[in-house]
Amino acid sequence: MSSPQPDTRNRILKAALELLEGNPHKETRMSDIAKRAGISRQAVYLHFTNRADLLIAATVYLDEITEVDAQLAQSRSAKTGPERLDAFIEAWGAHIPRIYGVAQALLAMKDTDEAAGLAWNNRMQAVRHGCAAAVAALERDHLLAADHSAKQATDILWTLLSVRNWEQLTGDCDWSQTDYIEQIKALARRVLLTAPPNG
Repeated sequence: MSSPQPDTRNRILKAALELLEGNPHKETRMSDIAKRAGISRQAVYLHFTNRADLLIAATVYLDEITEVDAQLAQSRSAKTGPERLDAFIEAWGAHIPRIYGVAQALLAMKDTDEAAGLAWNNRMQAVRHGCAAAVAALERDHLLAADHSAKQATDILWTLLSVRNWEQLTGDCDWSQTDYIEQIKALARRVLLTAPPNG
């Protein structure tokens, strides 16, 4: 019995990403993905139980091929809470343009397409996890502003870093990528860090 080609799964994921980026306002169907990958629809189901499973895997694969873990290394190894906060904002801010095509497609579909919504929520929860880790580092260093609980601080940071905010600031407001990252870092520090003594 022959075993499946080892690259078939990646071909499917690449096809899904290409269709999402190329048609951000159109539902990406399993049959479309199969055709793009050059395989049968049944072959897609050998690798993914359903469309939600495939779209979630495609967004995770996108993070892998854009090397998000390498981008987050500086944040994860930061010695202080403020350093971790800054490094996380820098990493995520730099990552958004790399994933924006797929993000735009999922955002357009998520309210009416359950599978797209699940894929979007899966990735945004990963971002929230990073926000929570940065806030936990501030709390550990006794630098988290007293007027926010850790959950509230995580909520605030997660909202600041939303793709929609990036889209509006770099698109509608014409901010450069550098301005976006520097301004969000400054704003996050003002809101989340305790005020220095006599300052």
